[in-house]
Amino acid sequence: MNLDEDEITFVEPVYAPWDGRRVPVTLLGGYLGAGKTTIINEMLARTDVPIAVMVNDVGDINVDARLIERQGADTLDLTGGCVCCSLKNGFLEAFGQLRQRAEPPEHVVVELSGIADPRPARSLVETPGFVHDSTVVLVDADGFDDLVAETSVVADAVWAQIRAADVIVLSKQDLVPAETSRRVTNRVAEAVPGVPIVAAESAHAAAGFVGLGARRPIEDIGRGASLFDQHRTRVIPIPGTTTRAQLDRLLDELPTSVMRAKGIVQIETGELLLVHVVGRRRSIEPLPMAESTEPTDLIVIEL
Repeated sequence: MNLDEDEITFVEPVYAPWDGRRVPVTLLGGYLGAGKTTIINEMLARTDVPIAVMVNDVGDINVDARLIERQGADTLDLTGGCVCCSLKNGFLEAFGQLRQRAEPPEHVVVELSGIADPRPARSLVETPGFVHDSTVVLVDADGFDDLVAETSVVADAVWAQIRAADVIVLSKQDLVPAETSRRVTNRVAEAVPGVPIVAAESAHAAAGFVGLGARRPIEDIGRGASLFDQHRTRVIPIPGTTTRAQLDRLLDELPTSVMRAKGIVQIETGELLLVHVVGRRRSIEPLPMAESTEPTDLIVIEL
């Protein structure tokens, strides 16, 4: 992906679109051939959540023709209220196109170039109407050894992608023996301690992890067998008298097996806080007025 925005004349709006609501953005990275296109097509085929997908060029993603309703110069209108925007005219400009829509999507997924470092893209996501939710990086279990070999000219790029991840999904597991999968997992874990590594046995399961960023309840994402059959989801009740210090302590005490935690917490001052944990990254921030809702319990997903 071309992240050089020097030639773009797009001007950031001074207003907050959609009455201040922010749409969560998931960055999907991984080296060439890791399976990003397959996973995005799977997610589009089975979601009932209106999402937007951004890719380097609409043609590159090879969206299943059965999912396309209308095709324009830089945009595909997809079934279920979804849209696919090209990034060939600029990263920020693609977000500008989405801002022109009367209704925001529930979720945005940005498919990064196979050689892109996700870190520069993450800074560009924080634009009016959008907020970075997580960076998911696919690691090809079958091709990993060759990609990171001492003689590989792309090893540095692959490790940079891995180090930028909030969650790592091990793909192509069906092509390797269990011992290879364990060895690759262990080697990646040594490089990025504390980052959840998910062994996805199918594109269906991997698409579920990418789709976690949507604002709708996770139960609405997909049908049939789910990756959550392999993982534990639990609810931690949050009393209305909780203080910020107590909330911080609760999050500090979450086990290392927790890969995601989300909730809206009201502290003793009456302020609503949006709590978001992805791997080793944590954010606690005031909930904008446009997103104000009733407090929730803390939803925790563990490996």
